[in-house]
Amino acid sequence: MNKWKLAFFALLGALVIGAGILVTMILAPVEDGKEISRSGNGKSDTVKLHVRTNKDDLNRVISHYLAEESEKGSVDYQVNLNEDVEFYGTIPLFKERARIKATFEPSTMDNGDIVLRQKSLSVGNLHLPVSYMLRLLHRNGQLPKFVHIQPDEETIYVSLKEIELKRGAGIRAEKFDLKEDNIAFTLLLPAKK
Repeated sequence: MNKWKLAFFALLGALVIGAGILVTMILAPVEDGKEISRSGNGKSDTVKLHVRTNKDDLNRVISHYLAEESEKGSVDYQVNLNEDVEFYGTIPLFKERARIKATFEPSTMDNGDIVLRQKSLSVGNLHLPVSYMLRLLHRNGQLPKFVHIQPDEETIYVSLKEIELKRGAGIRAEKFDLKEDNIAFTLLLPAKK
């Protein structure tokens, strides 16, 4: 037999054997791995995402929310985060709309809500008793339903668990330190089992 014929058949045999091995490997069943758990650790139906932000970014979010609400005609106030929470708005006073400014010191509760403790409150240049002004705000203010004014305690309670987010999500405040610009939230997202 000619050496070229022998080389041709050897090469043809190697290709057939190689193709056979390749086809066998492709058609072989995939090795079963561990089943992927869709329920996490089995302790909760909620996934927690931790979010850190700063005053500037949170001011932008608050402004966006208030702009949407003002288009609906339901708000006439502004909130700004500086060293304290600053509230600017109007209230009816003697058949007129009076401009008010209030400052609050925020703190987080163990349940993830926020309490704003009154520091100062003024109508124009007039400083009035805090509880009186909070009562006026409580009666006449158009605040979201998750904001609860507590005039006797001189506080505003922001119940984050009452905020209606899409698809059953929730939010809790972990840290709200404006002086250090350290703001942290936990987003609670539903997870199917």
